Amino acid sequence: MASSPSRSFFLFLALLAVTTTAIQSSSTKEHTNTIHLHFYMHDDYTSYTGSKPTAIRIITMPKTSPNDTSPRTFGDMVALNNILTEGPSHKSKHVGRAQGFAVRVAEGGSVSDLSLHLVFGQGAYNGSSLTVHGRIPMDQPVRESVVVGGTSHFRFAKGYMLSKNYDYNLATGGVVEIDVYVMM
Repeated sequence: MASSPSRSFFLFLALLAVTTTAIQSSSTKEHTNTIHLHFYMHDDYTSYTGSKPTAIRIITMPKTSPNDTSPRTFGDMVALNNILTEGPSHKSKHVGRAQGFAVRVAEGGSVSDLSLHLVFGQGAYNGSSLTVHGRIPMDQPVRESVVVGGTSHFRFAKGYMLSKNYDYNLATGGVVEIDVYVMM
């Protein structure tokens, strides 16, 4: 005996609903573990601490305007090997390094493209790292970057990093306060 068209249609809709629910539940898995990291980065261009600088300009572009008084210019590139500490003082406990580079990408502005590895050398995350990438507008009070991955404890990590000047200027560097929110 053949089934009625309405019964077949009802079975089709039920199968579609079950399939859609299964796809949604597998693609919207919630992250159950969010880790908040808080530390300070010492971005030292002039060796204010009495040791070697931890950030250095490796490409310096000529000024495009005689009125440009900024210590950085469009196209400048900086290499970073900055110390990360628990507190804002350089003498605070070291927790790792911020290693990477930044390229000035705005003409007449203070925006950089940042590629950074946060390498942890102490505590529960010793030997782990997070990779961060972002557009850094230095004239903004808080800058947001994306966590694109990590190693060891932070494999498959994603999240975001917020950075703000603690005691900083473009000519000499200084201290940047950082909060990282990592979802595992």
